[in-house]
Amino acid sequence: MGKRIVLADPRGFCAGVDRAILTVHTILKGSPVSVADPAALAAEGLPPVYVRRQIVHNKHVVEDLSAQGAVFVEELSEIPEAAARAGVPVVFSAHGVSPAVKAEAKARGLNVVDATCPLVGKVHREVLRFAKSGYEIVYIGHKGHDEAVGVVGESPEHVHLIEHEDDVAALDFTPDTKLVLLTQTTLSVDETAGTIAALQARFPWIEMPPSSDICYATSNRQAAVKVVAERSDCVVIVGSANSSNSVRLVEVAQEGLGERGRAHRVDDAGDLDDAWFEGVEAVGVSSGASVPEEYVDGVIAALGSKGYTEITSVETTREDMHFVLPAELRRR
Repeated sequence: MGKRIVLADPRGFCAGVDRAILTVHTILKGSPVSVADPAALAAEGLPPVYVRRQIVHNKHVVEDLSAQGAVFVEELSEIPEAAARAGVPVVFSAHGVSPAVKAEAKARGLNVVDATCPLVGKVHREVLRFAKSGYEIVYIGHKGHDEAVGVVGESPEHVHLIEHEDDVAALDFTPDTKLVLLTQTTLSVDETAGTIAALQARFPWIEMPPSSDICYATSNRQAAVKVVAERSDCVVIVGSANSSNSVRLVEVAQEGLGERGRAHRVDDAGDLDDAWFEGVEAVGVSSGASVPEEYVDGVIAALGSKGYTEITSVETTREDMHFVLPAELRRR
């Protein structure tokens, strides 16, 4: 069949990522959520918008927004008081924040625009509901990930974070404890299966969440990559190293490839290594949920220059999910 590319569909931006990036773009374009005159902000040396942490986990998105004037900070303490007085908008990222961060923003009078993905927000609400009802909550997630930090922060005394199947042994609950399971939205279905089975074996009464916390986009992209891997000798996933869903896609692709080939993660075409494609006829390509399509196009073009000119698309489902802009922008 010759050298070819097997392209996953769906791939790239999910509705939550699209909403978060559009939120910052809307403010940069002069949305009335900015209560101060842009010229006045410039005179004081203040930016048009601050963003707490990376709006989404993709370095190119952050670099692009920074070039347009957005200033990214790790913590709210980095935002000067002059910005609070001037009403400079402060955007919370798609990954969500803890109540402590919201309280800090309120205490300082910051002009907050919350771009938390609605699906992440659902998990936050589940934590509050179950904690109020007297449950202990086992949460499968990655320690230190922005999403996990925010979710655990809703009720740290009742949320017990575990990462792997081996962590189950460290949990200690008696049968009279009301127990429920929740998960980080960007995890792999396959990745959590063993941990869930171990939890159910040790705590047979543990309740599953009302609906899967793994978001539709994560599940859809993993399903597409599984099919792509079956038809490829090598798979390239476009996404940043700190993107949980992109890293999971690499793992899913590697499982599908088995001993036939390797899966690789790249930020862009510049990361491609010629050695990866020696003796390879079919290269699978997909991207994480926070990756602009232009970087997938760049990888496809680079592969084309290596002789991979035939492109076959594998569509496993069609997505039509859309989230409206945050309430703070809609009110304005």
